[in-house]
Amino acid sequence: MIKIMHLITDLATGGAEIMLYKMLSCLDRSQFQNSVVSMTDRGSLGDKIEALQVPVFTLGLRRGVPNPLALFRLIRLLRAERPHILQTWLYHSDLLGLAAGKLARVPVVAWNIRCSDMDLREYPQLTSLVLRTLVWLSRFPDVVIFNSDAGSLFHLRLGYRPRKSSMIPNGFDLDEFRPDSDAPSWFRKELGLSPLNSLVGLVARYDPMKDHENFLRAAAAVANQRPGIHFVLVGQGVDESNRELIREIRNHNISLNLHLLGNRHDIRNIMPALDMLVLSSAFGEGFPNVLGEAMAAGVPCIVTNVGDAPKIVADTGRVVHAKDPAGLAAAIREVADMPAEERRRLGRAARRRIEECFSLSSVGRQYEVLYRELTAGLPDYPSPESLLLQRRPHTACPRTPDTLHQSPDKSDL
Repeated sequence: MIKIMHLITDLATGGAEIMLYKMLSCLDRSQFQNSVVSMTDRGSLGDKIEALQVPVFTLGLRRGVPNPLALFRLIRLLRAERPHILQTWLYHSDLLGLAAGKLARVPVVAWNIRCSDMDLREYPQLTSLVLRTLVWLSRFPDVVIFNSDAGSLFHLRLGYRPRKSSMIPNGFDLDEFRPDSDAPSWFRKELGLSPLNSLVGLVARYDPMKDHENFLRAAAAVANQRPGIHFVLVGQGVDESNRELIREIRNHNISLNLHLLGNRHDIRNIMPALDMLVLSSAFGEGFPNVLGEAMAAGVPCIVTNVGDAPKIVADTGRVVHAKDPAGLAAAIREVADMPAEERRRLGRAARRRIEECFSLSSVGRQYEVLYRELTAGLPDYPSPESLLLQRRPHTACPRTPDTLHQSPDKSDL
């Protein structure tokens, strides 16, 4: 049995947190024993994770307030639980986990990087300091996992020099996210719209990375010419209490065509109700979960050329430049003006792409293979040759290799 402890900043409903939950749900429990440590609190996912029979611990940190006691709490927990692997998620947990893991003599410490070219001017100075420190420390973890090619390239250019690295994309449950012919009707009824109204969705927390201003500018341009098109915003901070967002909406005079839904726990039901999904991000994306969820639901996507979004969508949607509201508006109009059957064809192609390259079962097996490789040399663990007999066969997307590779030299970059 391989024991894995996952350390993450919090357990809210962000992309990394959701991917951690999904991965825990699909790992083989007869071979992997998991536990989760949140640096802050249990968030909205703590109960869901424990429902998987995975214990959840918290360190009680407050965001933006460093506390050295967290290091000692984590060391004590690691010594009590004795995991074979400490898997960290996101920058702050990478830093804390490396220090605690080495001091507690955890056999394997693995970092998990989920973003690409972050514009650190938009975030607290502490985040920039943490990232600069991680660049210097990047040779010390046993492996660095990236969920996107863009994230890998950005961090290598930044100065990361991991001893080993692996690229494992996000994965999606094709039973949870799937087309639903009834969804458009009930969702439009909830919004008080006609079945003839087109719906464009942006599912993203309110954050500089997501560039809601870009989306609102594009939406205003579209609504002026196509008043039958409505725009749905879903995510943390996207509601009437967000004064900054409300001010932007009023400035663009788009209130009549805009629906603010805030945080929703029925995203899987909302996705197939959309005619298209937009990712308007300005920077920082690695592998956006929302794209895989929409594509699995058979929804065409329009994305900015940030992170791996263009590679994920490929020819099943449209790609525009970041911070280009005119280009984004043109793409929205193009997809909205398509015959319904043409949009459905794009949606079917999008779902096939998720099935072939990014299914949750395939990605879960890539993590299992990686964890076995990392622990194969530890005492009382079987050899890689004998583990081959235990692995379930799978077909991975050729664009997403699932094996470890050595970090390139500087001359290779």
